Amino acid sequence: MNEIKELNEILIEKGNNEQVEKQNTIRELPVLPSKDVVLFPHMVVPWIVEPPNLVRMIDDALATDRTIAVVSVDGPVESDEDIPKKLHKMGTMGLILRMAKNEQGHARLVVQGITRVRIKEITATKPYIKAKVESVQDKVAKGMALEAMVVNIRQAFSKVLDLSPNLPGELRSIIMSIEDPGVLADVVISHLNVSSAQKQEILDELDVMKRLKKALRILSEQIEILELGHKIQSQVRDQVDKSQREYFLREQLKAIKKELGESEEESNEVEELREKLKAKELPEEARKEAERELERLSKMHPSSSEYTVARTYLDWILELPWNESTEDILDLERAERILDEDHYDLEKIKRRIIEFLAVRKLKPDAKGSILCFVGPPGTGKTSLGRSIARAIGRKFHRIALGGVRDEAEIRGHRRTYIGAMPGRIIQGLRKVGVNNPVMMLDEIDKLGTDFRGDPASALLEVLDPEQNSRFTDHYLGVEFDLSKIIFIATANVLETIPAPLLDRMEVLELSGYTLEDKIMIAKKYLIPRQLEAHGLTKKQLSIEKRALVRIISEYTREAGVRNLERQIGSICRAVAKKVATGHEGKIVVKVRNLEEYLGKPRYYPEVAERTSVPGVATGLAWTPTGGDILFIEATRMPGTGKLTLTGQLGDVMKESAQTALSFVKSKACQLGIPEELFKTEDVHVHVPAGAIPKDGPSAGITIAVALVSLFQEKPVRPDIAMTGEITLRGLVLPVGGIKEKVLAAHRAGIKEIILPKRNAIDLDELPKEIRDQLKFHLVSRVDEVIRIAFRKKRKKAQKRAARCAA
Repeated sequence: MNEIKELNEILIEKGNNEQVEKQNTIRELPVLPSKDVVLFPHMVVPWIVEPPNLVRMIDDALATDRTIAVVSVDGPVESDEDIPKKLHKMGTMGLILRMAKNEQGHARLVVQGITRVRIKEITATKPYIKAKVESVQDKVAKGMALEAMVVNIRQAFSKVLDLSPNLPGELRSIIMSIEDPGVLADVVISHLNVSSAQKQEILDELDVMKRLKKALRILSEQIEILELGHKIQSQVRDQVDKSQREYFLREQLKAIKKELGESEEESNEVEELREKLKAKELPEEARKEAERELERLSKMHPSSSEYTVARTYLDWILELPWNESTEDILDLERAERILDEDHYDLEKIKRRIIEFLAVRKLKPDAKGSILCFVGPPGTGKTSLGRSIARAIGRKFHRIALGGVRDEAEIRGHRRTYIGAMPGRIIQGLRKVGVNNPVMMLDEIDKLGTDFRGDPASALLEVLDPEQNSRFTDHYLGVEFDLSKIIFIATANVLETIPAPLLDRMEVLELSGYTLEDKIMIAKKYLIPRQLEAHGLTKKQLSIEKRALVRIISEYTREAGVRNLERQIGSICRAVAKKVATGHEGKIVVKVRNLEEYLGKPRYYPEVAERTSVPGVATGLAWTPTGGDILFIEATRMPGTGKLTLTGQLGDVMKESAQTALSFVKSKACQLGIPEELFKTEDVHVHVPAGAIPKDGPSAGITIAVALVSLFQEKPVRPDIAMTGEITLRGLVLPVGGIKEKVLAAHRAGIKEIILPKRNAIDLDELPKEIRDQLKFHLVSRVDEVIRIAFRKKRKKAQKRAARCAA
């Protein structure tokens, strides 16, 4: 009883704001809850009742006056207990016209709506819901407005009938014959495919004028929906008709060509391209462009020059790897093992590649890297790119940029030109067949410019991770994603690379190899490779370590190993000749028979010989091929104190010579040099070799030592070399290229090296065996340089300084 009381309170609260018509009849009726169907008065609907309690309710109703109350449920219900709380306040009294039961015991009804009823009180919920209901009457205010609304309703419903083929045409005459406006609104809405909520809204409305307005609004919405549906159907129908028309026209065109005796190969060719285009996964922009070009191709005569241009373009579009890619092998141990197999040392480069793989393993969608390997020739830059590709399981493609001067080599030619082709980037992608290869831009520092454009500027977009995902080749005319490519550029020097281009790359320097490195590389890589290239085996030829040392020091002088491999190849050719002429047994190349294969040595340790006379000092220089030693020669002759400089010196080096001479003049007394010599004698400074241009400030202290040696008539120590910039106050400033310079000094047999103190941090980059074999003097003033270079005794120097000060 408490549950029934609570439900009645809910119903009373719902009706507080509604005007209630004075009731005529109050009856207690069984309630049939409806979840999907809203029953209107005068409406006849079929009904299926499945729950046993509701079937019992139907039986009880048939035993009395066959009337029930059909009430809609407001929203979804979780259980049958919630149904009474969800019942709408307004429902319809229904008369059961017919009932039959099937094998499952379900009741099949035909129910006719009689009149609207309002629930006053729920009297029972078990076994089924019973409620006291009152019948309510429509409120009608007759007049011109009501008649006009009836006319609009009929016209709107007639339009709905025209747009809805699933509604029977007899409804038109039925609507026209209904005189009661309230019944008209009920019948119209009951036949529309609208929501239960909208139908319940019409059922709840007792004011006929308002009910008609709501019905007209719903009709207008239905008309808009139906008209839009007809428009869509019409478009689809037109498209289908167009496709059928094109099919018939193409079949007629084939027949015409056959009658004219033309080959069907061209038609088959277009169809073949069309099938390929359908099967190819292309970006939307590329697909639209390809379809447009294919449409043009289908209308061209095969003998037309434009036909070949369009066909070639479509071939490029279809053969490019838009979505094809290889899967990275992210096994770090395997990658490290492969890098070690292919290259000796280069730990910094190998560590960077392993770091890249580690990032890819943690973030698979990371963008491709852009690296730049800088170093002397023969240090393995190009072969390292192949090794990286093999280590991570990607394909490799090399683009040689040396001497390229045309921007179209990068961006491609526009299709308006005869013989137009895509740029080398797109060509390379077509060749490898994937969109994520390792692509090497070899010799990027040797790009040129002329009237055809600047290739280096064109590379700015290619090597920018923020832009290359939308790279547009002039030939293709559509965007291509280059962001998955690992770009590796190689260069010998950085000075010739434009600053904006250099800024887009991560620079990794490859310095020259030490003697021990070259010996290991020769044993592990070069000798086996040359033996295989010349058809020899280890049982036929071996080269002793001492002979290798002699080859490296006296037959080559380079930072890399290219000439070393060339000399080993010369030995292999000589041995192959002996083996081919019948020589049996193993040939061992030793120091004593080395000249038999390579001739006389080309380089000699000339440091001691060159510096044995006063006025000569050994400096260190950086070159594009690594490092080298540099002899500064000075001589004097009677004159007026003039300074002459030769040896193709640049402006900076000339200024360094002037600064060194000015410093020596200012310190003449402390150095024990008569001051009148600077007025009565000219000085000539020469830097061999004269055919090679030289520049830079790093020879400053070397020139100063050579001048001191000249005026003091004392030779410089032959086992020492130096580098550093000099100032007028006698300070020694830091310079670059320390690693390359030190390796060159080691190759030349130097034992001690003088370096600026502020270059001490650069010594950490040197191999440990080099640091152990050489003695380094870190200086901050030229006075220290002179004392070390001439083995001056500190006490004599102090006495001379005191005498000059006095």
